[in-house]
Amino acid sequence: MGRPSNADPSPKDVPRERCVTGIEGLDHILGGGIPKGNMVLLAGPVGTGKTTLSLEFLVHGAERGESSLFLSVTEASNKLIENLSSFDFFRKDLIKSNKLVFVDLPIMYERLGLDHEELTVEDIELLTRSVLDLVESVGADRVVLDSLTSLGYRIRRDERIRDFMLTLGQGLSRLGTTTLLVSEVAPMEGRYSSHGVEEAVVDGIILLGNASRQGDILRVLQVVKMRGTAHSRSQYVMELTPLGLLMAPHLKGNRAQGG
Repeated sequence: MGRPSNADPSPKDVPRERCVTGIEGLDHILGGGIPKGNMVLLAGPVGTGKTTLSLEFLVHGAERGESSLFLSVTEASNKLIENLSSFDFFRKDLIKSNKLVFVDLPIMYERLGLDHEELTVEDIELLTRSVLDLVESVGADRVVLDSLTSLGYRIRRDERIRDFMLTLGQGLSRLGTTTLLVSEVAPMEGRYSSHGVEEAVVDGIILLGNASRQGDILRVLQVVKMRGTAHSRSQYVMELTPLGLLMAPHLKGNRAQGG
């Protein structure tokens, strides 16, 4: 018996709604942007542009009328905002209108009484609920956690990190939030996170690194994994400019380092 003409399309026939990053090259690689609701690991060594990419992702969302939330684990928000002010794409009115919100996670730790070095299971549950409550109260469409690595130092145990990410990811997906989790990995480490469990939980991995070309060290970007969309796995050169991130295909035949 043939399929009725008015039957609902199967899930694979329905295109995923996209969260347009506003970074033209990245949106092109992903066929229009990150599938909405995805939790993505943004991994790479120090100095490869992870925080800048994250901030530009949030700013472009705020410009589109979405609500953007930056959860800072290590760097104070006022310093981040000061650094962000050097980019032409940044507008201070986005902060005044609460479309772009910065929260220092250490302040949340203090308010929740989580001032000890290693978080217990109960502590992690409290922190997860508090983060999800914050995301919901802000109405955040886009969230950045910078960095998951620093938070992992306080959770420590691999199984607890995995459980934290699973619970957080499910909650954020329920809220329809698209999330970037910054992961600091050393060059040539051969994985995308400090504990090696994070990459199995997330919906996507965007890897930043360095590559050598004719004696120069270039920043490069590669989408390793992204559920819900076809994408290029090629490596792209990424340049940080006052206008934001600019990307171009990386010429083949160059030896990549840390990316």
